[in-house]
Amino acid sequence: MEINKKIIKELKDCLDEFNLNEIEYSFKDTKIKVSKKNSTDALSVNPVEAIQVVKGKEKKETPGNKVTSPIIGTAYLAPEPGGKKFAEVGKKIKKGDTIMIVEAMKTMNHVPSNFDGVVKEICVSDGQPVEFGQTLIIIE
Repeated sequence: MEINKKIIKELKDCLDEFNLNEIEYSFKDTKIKVSKKNSTDALSVNPVEAIQVVKGKEKKETPGNKVTSPIIGTAYLAPEPGGKKFAEVGKKIKKGDTIMIVEAMKTMNHVPSNFDGVVKEICVSDGQPVEFGQTLIIIE
């Protein structure tokens, strides 16, 4: 496999431009992850600590109906810290039931289920950042 150095350079530039510590790029069956060194070592010159190229699929997909995130934000599994979760594995869900909240710009957005069924898998953890279209929960 040939590593495209141009993509790695562009990802490194994005780290600097947007003041990020880590960035990941996926295309087809190739995944590239670039991250800055977390050490405060003044002797360190190279800001890129790790470049990982992963070939092939990482995880098998769970079959079922997927409910995806409608926006970019932070996923919350309960209405308040320590509260009862909206959805748990094995729980029956009806179409329209809130399965979690995705917070974006201090606005709490309730994510409804698109399907009736039983929760097969919860794909995110409480407080985890999520992307638009990312699978949140799988209902069978």
